[in-house]
Amino acid sequence: MSKSVERASIVQKATRPHKAKPIKPRTIETIADIRAGAIALRKVCPSMRRIHDLVGDPPLRRNASGFVGLAQVVVGQQLSIASAAAIWKRVVVAVDPFDAPTLLAQSDATLRGAGLSQGKVRTLRAAAEAVRSGALRLDERQSDETLREALLGITGIGPWTADIYTMFCLGHADGFAPGDLALQIAAQRALDLDCRPSAQDLVEIAERWRPWRGVAARLLWAFYVHRA
Repeated sequence: MSKSVERASIVQKATRPHKAKPIKPRTIETIADIRAGAIALRKVCPSMRRIHDLVGDPPLRRNASGFVGLAQVVVGQQLSIASAAAIWKRVVVAVDPFDAPTLLAQSDATLRGAGLSQGKVRTLRAAAEAVRSGALRLDERQSDETLREALLGITGIGPWTADIYTMFCLGHADGFAPGDLALQIAAQRALDLDCRPSAQDLVEIAERWRPWRGVAARLLWAFYVHRA
């Protein structure tokens, strides 16, 4: 079977026709918002209903916005939650107060001593420089597209980091991270797919979960941990 045919088969199996509805922007601030999203997802997706029955309401997972929130996401790249938390505790001690000018004033040795890799030091410095120059305006209201473009223009920040910042630091209820490996594996298991969906496959599959893709992602992550 060709890759194009295989991909079409995955998406067709996981999606159902639906009528497009106007999407009212929502933010996730409390566990009550998580519950509202889970209830809505249960009504439109049998797979989400099964997952919710199994794992219950997923964690809130809200972080600070702004430079400190972005830095925390960068620190957590490709690390377990426990490892990321341990390193982050040391980083905030080394950079106090935690803002762009203070981070830029630290030596590489200080930042590496807190547990950061050289690549993450480079990324945090690039982000701090962008904030200081005004190229990255994390504390201003702007469109998702404008913010995403600015984030992706920073060395070391890719789609995953931009998506996670949108989801957990801005609390966008419809935020989603299709490139996340755990989400792809969880979706394969939950939807009984023959193979792991690609990021693009998952984007198409997740259309059924709008405008609560952020809650769907949390449910899938909880399901992934439950099945681990």
